[in-house]
Amino acid sequence: VDAPSGTALMLGEAAAEGRGIDLAQMRDSGRDGITGARQKGHIGFSAIRGGDIVGEHDVLFAGAGERITLRHVATDRLLFAKGALKAARWAQNKPVGEYNMLDVLGL
Repeated sequence: VDAPSGTALMLGEAAAEGRGIDLAQMRDSGRDGITGARQKGHIGFSAIRGGDIVGEHDVLFAGAGERITLRHVATDRLLFAKGALKAARWAQNKPVGEYNMLDVLGL
C-alpha cells in the first residue's frame, strides 16, 4: 500500500516548494513511525486506507484559532483508469524520458 499516496506526496511537494523547504527533510508521517506533535515547520502526513475509500485528500493550513481546508474526493477508480489511458496516449510518441501528470496535463 502506498501511504502516503503519490497524490498526497505531490501535494506535499507543492506545499514545500511554496515554502521554500525540502520535503524530504521536513516530512513527518505516522506510517514512518513518527508520532506526537510535529516539529515546527514540518509537513505532516496521515494516511487511512480502508472500506470503500478510493481517493480522499485534505490539505490543512492551520493556525491559532483558524484553519483552511482544501479537499479532493475520488469516488470511482474509473477516474484513475481514464487518467492512465490519457497519459499512455500522450506518451505514445514522446522520446524516452521521465514524465509526470503535470507534463501530461500541460501544467
